[in-house]
Amino acid sequence: MAITQEKLNTLGESAYAINHNVSKKYSINLAFRSRYFLYRNATVQYQQQQVDLYHFSTFNLDYSHKLSLGVYYRNRDWYNSGSNELRITQQFNYTKQFLGVRYGHRLRAEQRILETRTIFRQRYRFAVDFPLNGEKLDIGEAYFMANTENLLSLSKLNKPEADLRFSAHIGWQITQNLKLQTGLEHRLEAFNIKAKHNVFLMTSATFKIK
Repeated sequence: MAITQEKLNTLGESAYAINHNVSKKYSINLAFRSRYFLYRNATVQYQQQQVDLYHFSTFNLDYSHKLSLGVYYRNRDWYNSGSNELRITQQFNYTKQFLGVRYGHRLRAEQRILETRTIFRQRYRFAVDFPLNGEKLDIGEAYFMANTENLLSLSKLNKPEADLRFSAHIGWQITQNLKLQTGLEHRLEAFNIKAKHNVFLMTSATFKIK
């Protein structure tokens, strides 16, 4: 399937996150994220779309299983680009490691509360990541991560909407407490109705506070 320039948008997304292990069983994640258009309507441009703030509380059931609860706020009103949003998230993670490769399954349920409607979205993601040098990630070394995700959005006012996402990232463990990551993500949105293609240039910095 060919993707015309008119149907393809390119966006940038920059995130800054802080992780803190409160105890062996409980951790928190706080993050700020900015999203902006880089290529839109067949024109190279910079246009801010939104800013996001979110918090996740994660409970470690054991080494492989985790439960998380999240609260997320998105502001688009400042940029006249759409509705603000409050999002409540429930999440389950299962990870397994074999020969230096970590495999992850994530189930996520979201209630997206917008100004005129509420969207109930279900998500499943499969991810792999591994160090690029040996079987263990050491300070100063790089790693690779890739994932694919299926999304289904349901609401009373609209038809069910199905999305697919594919991404690949390179990251660096700069210090024990700082990780940098960059990569690309392709989002095929509403492909069961009228497909839209968005490509994201993703950058992030994650700080760990003990």
